[in-house]
Amino acid sequence: MSPWRILSLLLDYPEAELLDCTEELAAMTRELESAAAREAILAFLAHRAGQTASEAQREYVETFDFAKRATLYLSFHAYGDRRQRGMAMLHLKTAYREEGFALGDGALPDYLPAILEFAGEMPEAGVAVLGDFRPALEVVRAALRAEESAYAGLLDALCGLLPAVSGKDLEEARRIAAEGPPSESVGLEPFGPPEAMPPACAPVAPGAGKVAQ
Repeated sequence: MSPWRILSLLLDYPEAELLDCTEELAAMTRELESAAAREAILAFLAHRAGQTASEAQREYVETFDFAKRATLYLSFHAYGDRRQRGMAMLHLKTAYREEGFALGDGALPDYLPAILEFAGEMPEAGVAVLGDFRPALEVVRAALRAEESAYAGLLDALCGLLPAVSGKDLEEARRIAAEGPPSESVGLEPFGPPEAMPPACAPVAPGAGKVAQ
């Protein structure tokens, strides 16, 4: 199993069926080529092995559902709930469809586990999408580190598998961390054809802030 697929599973809500596979996931993780990813994922799995199902599920909800800065719906960090977010998600849906990738029922295309699943099936295209969202990934990573969350190691592993982060992406991550996403709410429905959609994470003027590196 690819590291992308393992990370996809571990960053999704821990249903009981998945928790029952912790040992199997650890065995597959030991086969990964990247030593850094292997160690980080194994450390997380050791943490999870010491939890009950209810503890693991409560930790997940408290980590990702109650903190906007750590949300795994990556386009939210760049666009908030503005119209542009709907456009970005349509752009992603189009990219998935062109690669023959089918989203699960009810899944939003900017949900990190969905993007990682896509990367597991189409690595080149998937890494490109993750690269588009690199500022958002760095924001989530910094938020998890600040909370000393066990999930921070998974974001470290993910970012370590990607090309080195650019200064431009770090500046954008700092801006988002300092200012938060745009607050205007006009719904998520796109107002343009797929070919007019912007990149998944368009650059915005950099600002100040602090993001872990």
